[in-house]
Amino acid sequence: MNWLKRCAWFGLLNFGGLAIGSRFTGPGVQSEWYAALPQAPWTPPGWAFGMAWTLIMIGFSVFMGTLQHTNQPKEWTSLYGVAWLLNVGWNPVFFHLQWIFPAFLILMLLWLIIMRMYWLAKKLNLYNRWLLIPYILWLAVAASLNGYPLVINP
Repeated sequence: MNWLKRCAWFGLLNFGGLAIGSRFTGPGVQSEWYAALPQAPWTPPGWAFGMAWTLIMIGFSVFMGTLQHTNQPKEWTSLYGVAWLLNVGWNPVFFHLQWIFPAFLILMLLWLIIMRMYWLAKKLNLYNRWLLIPYILWLAVAASLNGYPLVINP
């Protein structure tokens, strides 16, 4: 499979995961439950979430497509699979079940996995590791937004 097909395949997996997760979001940020939560002062406007995730998943798809081209260790497949499940699982835990602390833990685990991918890529001297930086930064922002109600209303 050539590079472009691998990137497209990971794009389908990544955006498919976002679509699955969004099925559990319900009214999401428009819900009464979410509106009643304390919002962090640095909460971006609603449109920023969609744009951020689109750019992040494009970069992540290219990262994984390029990585698969290099025949790297099987650990990458496991890390990717767990990251995919955590990314999909956050929406139902946060929006459907309304479990703020478990959702926060999911984001932290996802952040650790993406950080592990970054450090493995750095150790292997893979040039495309910079594609993970937006993902790492956005997960830090997302965790701060998710955790804000826990700090304000413990």
